[in-house]
Amino acid sequence: MKQNCLKYKGYLTVIEFSAEDKLLFGKIEGIGDLVNFFGENASEIEQAFHQAVDDYLDFCREVGKEPEKPYRGSFNIRISPNLHRTAAIKARESGVSLNRFVETALMAAVEQHSL
Repeated sequence: MKQNCLKYKGYLTVIEFSAEDKLLFGKIEGIGDLVNFFGENASEIEQAFHQAVDDYLDFCREVGKEPEKPYRGSFNIRISPNLHRTAAIKARESGVSLNRFVETALMAAVEQHSL
């Protein structure tokens, strides 16, 4: 994980710095709701992130809303029709679904870049 990323209760943030305001800031990544926070140093920003997640979960509970999960495991991508066709054929030849084929390829790419 990048050093400017924090995780808490399954939620993720990327911490950024505002030179103009002299503050660290972030937002909960991967959800549709906008939940942001700030702090003046590493301890404050981590505490503010934890508080933001807890507040988000409390708010959802209070209003009877199901909290969004940061990543649902589903996303859409746009690729060329030719690549789509080729991947579908390769998946069929391999005896797996196109989703499984793409998931396996993505896992291999992520592992390769994690080195």
